[in-house]
Amino acid sequence: MGLTGADAPAGAEPGSPGRNAGTVAVPVPARRDRWEQQVLADPQLLGDIAFAVGGPFHLMYPARVVDNIRAFQRVFTESRVSGTVYYGKKANKAACVARACATAGAGIDIASTGELTAALGQGIRGSELMVTGPEKSDELHWLAARHDCLIAVDSIGELKRLAASDIPMRVLLRALPAASASRFGMSAEELDHAVSEAAEYPSISVQGFSFHLSGYDPIPRADMAGQLLDRCRAARSLGHPATIISLGGGFGVDYVPATEWSAFQQQVTRRWFHSGKAFESYYPYSFPEPGPAMLATILERDDLAGRLRRTDTTVAVEPGRALLDRAGSTVFRVQGGKTRHEHGQPYRILTVDGSSLSLSEQWFDSEYLPDPVLWPEEPGTPTATVVGAATCLESDMLSWRRIPLPRAAVPGDLLIYPNTAGYQMDSNESPFHELPLPPKVVLSEAPGGRYRWALDQSCQ
Repeated sequence: MGLTGADAPAGAEPGSPGRNAGTVAVPVPARRDRWEQQVLADPQLLGDIAFAVGGPFHLMYPARVVDNIRAFQRVFTESRVSGTVYYGKKANKAACVARACATAGAGIDIASTGELTAALGQGIRGSELMVTGPEKSDELHWLAARHDCLIAVDSIGELKRLAASDIPMRVLLRALPAASASRFGMSAEELDHAVSEAAEYPSISVQGFSFHLSGYDPIPRADMAGQLLDRCRAARSLGHPATIISLGGGFGVDYVPATEWSAFQQQVTRRWFHSGKAFESYYPYSFPEPGPAMLATILERDDLAGRLRRTDTTVAVEPGRALLDRAGSTVFRVQGGKTRHEHGQPYRILTVDGSSLSLSEQWFDSEYLPDPVLWPEEPGTPTATVVGAATCLESDMLSWRRIPLPRAAVPGDLLIYPNTAGYQMDSNESPFHELPLPPKVVLSEAPGGRYRWALDQSCQ
């Protein structure tokens, strides 16, 4: 939707509640896990890490990844459905996440030789890997076949290339949903052709079908899975095993309580943003049925779980962000600040020791909205604050929004952006200005209720 004036809310029509809002944004507080609360309450831990690292860093808590995986697995158990969780590795490269998958009995969805070898190095077996992506390289095909990975085939041409190698391969055929404009997957006619042609290739074993849908509506996913059940039945008649349907990823995350998210949506205005910045859309930071609850809704739709049981069909899911929910945060040190006035009101502009490339939401021309936490957590005068990066780019802002920090930040303070493990940390990372990439710091529980820290293996 277009904007009609300097005060018009981003993504809202004129006359909405945001039109007459003030210049300070409403709070958008993130949900916190126990580990986050303890880390923030510790008077030394964050400061010690910041001193040792000497720059911005990412905190990772892999125990939470294990908990998230097991929550998905419980849905399969409670629904009496055979299911496999594959972590969408592109969401975060940390080695500790792959190790958490091995610990919890999850597989990994990979799309490059680098991701494949990294997963193997953390204890994931080749048979626990699903290889996705369009028109994969011959090198990736060869390595995946050598390790008995499950390969999601994106086109008939890719299927022919696989068959030409004569190496036994387990494959899924990726379906293009009807009316989708996606560049991935095969149309209904192409799937028919692929199933028939694969029957002529002794080295190819069609294990089933996969798909991915944009958005977060569970109903189309359930409906698509039901259609692919019929395709599995037809493929079995041609001698294929066809016992797996992958629902893909796109399981929502509940970052922010519903009340606060609703207040933001209803009141948002350009007055809240530095230089009147406007964004057309935001990630849905409050989600009524996140992650495992969304999977349960899919399986309940039209008795999909019962149909899967009756046909001995296994469901695969490929969550990325949902397995990283509340498993990490990103920490910046305040280098300085200044005061500016707009609409007659003062606000602070902070500069921190990093770049917005470590908060990758701007990749989607949007803003990462969960409020950062100012540490140490001390009382003071609430201060509207925007956050800029330590680069020479006017547009390099970590937070355009005037966040209501509880006090004025001073040099040496830390800003902790919560729940950044899913896509925010390293989707856009770059050593711009020759600034070092923020390392990943792994936290683990130690005796006495405290935490130990170490650099992630990917940083060593």
